[in-house]
Amino acid sequence: MQVGQMLVLAVVQGVTELFPISSLGHSVVIRTILGWHISKASPDFLPFLVVLHVGTASALLLYFWRDWRDILGGLLKARGRPANDQARLFWFLVVASIPAGLIGLLFEKKIKLLFANLLVAAIFLMVNGVVLLIGDVLKMRRPEHTLEHMTWGKALVIGAAQALALIPGMSRSGVTVVAALGQGFDYAVAARFSFLMATPIIGAAAVLEIPKLFRITGHIHIGAIFLSGVVAGLFAYLSTWILMRYFRKQEVQALRPFGFYCLAAGASALAWYFA
Repeated sequence: MQVGQMLVLAVVQGVTELFPISSLGHSVVIRTILGWHISKASPDFLPFLVVLHVGTASALLLYFWRDWRDILGGLLKARGRPANDQARLFWFLVVASIPAGLIGLLFEKKIKLLFANLLVAAIFLMVNGVVLLIGDVLKMRRPEHTLEHMTWGKALVIGAAQALALIPGMSRSGVTVVAALGQGFDYAVAARFSFLMATPIIGAAAVLEIPKLFRITGHIHIGAIFLSGVVAGLFAYLSTWILMRYFRKQEVQALRPFGFYCLAAGASALAWYFA
């Protein structure tokens, strides 16, 4: 991989991982349209992906550090049991992470076959756009404004939706926010739960791949890879800050701009594919 390609993909990862427009879908579209033939066998490829995810997870952890402090503090006070609001929130996040984790482990090889498929990414970017527009319709007129109304069933539904993000073009943050809206929460609460969910699952994905780094041999761009992780983290933090402020201020149709964008981006990629 070239250094310039790494930095571009780092910016794309940092922005699109949190914005509800699919980081994987954009990565596939950008690499294909620009003619970047990036080999998975390259010694740079695996370390690059791992560091990008570490950067993104670190940004989320930094932004929500007070939330995690309270969650873990509540868990300790409850001695691991769901005996208070913060401890229950911890276990809700665990439950919500199970569906995507299981599906990812069971179907890892089949899912990876889709990663370089422009047609799949283009189609599901458009599907993602439709899902976001539906999310605005699902939002209740009098939604709940705190996570105190979360239940085991609601957490499982949101977690099941997260599994859709394993398909290129489907946004993890997008489908989970829409699922949370459908469970009766407002935009800000839905986004907060979605981003809290992202921290452990993105971090876990990175941790699972870290042992493979010790088997890497040959020349790799260590400095460029590290810089890419920092860039991804910075843009992820900025994206989170922008989105949380945006969702707190919006009461209706907050997902509409992202939905129309995904429809346009997917249609453009589809037109390019058949041109």
